[in-house]
Amino acid sequence: MIKRIDLEKLESTTLAPYAMKSGESQGRQHLEEEHQYRTRFQRDRDRIIHTSAFRRLEYKTQVFVYHEGDYYRTRLTHSLEVAQIARSICKSLQLNEDLAESVALSHDLGHPPFGHTGQDVLNRLMKDHGGFEHNQQSLRIVKLLEKRYPEFDGLNLTWEVLEGICKHTKDEENPITLVEGARYPSLEAQIADFADGIAYNAHDLDDGITSDLLDLDQLRQVALWKENEDRFDENYSGLDFKLKKYQVVRGIINELVTDLCEATLKNIESHGVKNVGEVRRAPTRMAAFTKEVAEKNKELKKFLHKNMYSHRKVLRMEFKADLTLDGIFAAYTKMPELLPESVLKNESHGTLERRICDYVSGMTDRYALNEHKNLYSSNEED
Repeated sequence: MIKRIDLEKLESTTLAPYAMKSGESQGRQHLEEEHQYRTRFQRDRDRIIHTSAFRRLEYKTQVFVYHEGDYYRTRLTHSLEVAQIARSICKSLQLNEDLAESVALSHDLGHPPFGHTGQDVLNRLMKDHGGFEHNQQSLRIVKLLEKRYPEFDGLNLTWEVLEGICKHTKDEENPITLVEGARYPSLEAQIADFADGIAYNAHDLDDGITSDLLDLDQLRQVALWKENEDRFDENYSGLDFKLKKYQVVRGIINELVTDLCEATLKNIESHGVKNVGEVRRAPTRMAAFTKEVAEKNKELKKFLHKNMYSHRKVLRMEFKADLTLDGIFAAYTKMPELLPESVLKNESHGTLERRICDYVSGMTDRYALNEHKNLYSSNEED
């Protein structure tokens, strides 16, 4: 049997010098005995997958509410796609795949129901109580809210995974703020961040076409789509558009991933980065697209925001989400006794407003819709 110590030795000999090795982790907040055959980052990944927050992502919106169709992506499928892209990039760059995967799988744990609309609504409702931001909520979940172990609250994840979850170095809770001279997280965390953007754009593009929210004639004015469609048309003709769409989206992902790998390696070489510490103290992020591809990716993002995220069908869903979360929050604030006893009496988790926010942000789309109905419907409930 391959033991943890063997895997750590393997990392030391096969990973790049600027990769984060699990055996060199800064450890956990609460001291634990190391596992016999799993590395620290593998253990983190497994803890994340087994959380209640991770399972609930299956019924949390990516763009479409869960009941609008079984095909559309949810936060869970998105997180899995981000993890796959991050692992592929890290394999190519000789980085630590397990660390990147742990960050990727946990990056959306704190997302509330109804996607970015839910985040905006909760941030407004919590304006006078510390606000709401999903990266900070993800950190709160893994450090406090998940209760899995008798010795401590949270999951007791490694320093490096917490760093990756924070995403923004300005966050007070980010471990990186304690590292002198550090500006940026590990390369693995940077790659997970880019993988999130790649998956988000390409797969929302896929769902947007499937749902008829996007006009193909307009889309063909966008460079990333046009160039990859033209490339496909050179080799195939007369194929079913559904198959063609998959291949064009696949081409876009491949172009972005390939460019990211090449540009990142070039940055590492030009800055002479030799270890993880130099990645963190570098004058700029090492993970990057080339200027040309960054512009094309920016064009695609602008197109999606204008033509998909602002589409009347999506806005109608957002309006419903706003009313739903507003109503639930107002009811709990006016009559806290409506909250589950475990939430109401757990004063160690913060103010009443913060506990309400924790509870509401953990709801799935379906649960939030049903809870609003139960709170405001005049029909007698069983």
